[in-house]
Amino acid sequence: QVQLVESGGGLVQPGGSLTLSCTASGFTFSQSGMLWYRRLPGKEREMVASITIRSEPQYFGDSVKGRFTISRDNAKRTVYLQMNNLNREDTGVYYCYAPRGGGYWGQGIQVTVSS
Repeated sequence: QVQLVESGGGLVQPGGSLTLSCTASGFTFSQSGMLWYRRLPGKEREMVASITIRSEPQYFGDSVKGRFTISRDNAKRTVYLQMNNLNREDTGVYYCYAPRGGGYWGQGIQVTVSS
């Protein structure tokens, strides 16, 4: 059974940083690309970043480029999203996604950027 468990969200002030983690089980993590999505208030879920099995990152959306970094640790079966210089427009629910079979989603984790 595939499970993706996100952690590391919470409340942060504008300009602050958070690192999200997503720990996977139930599939061969090292052989799977991984992705982070987010759903901002009132908007559709959008892709934020992806990482290949060779740890090659890709970022989607000019708003996150240069501020977000995706990485992975295969020994820990975990993919990370380091988010720096956060602003209020980054507030939303963040999801990790494993494109295995029909695709698997984590439960989502809230990130709130507010003073």
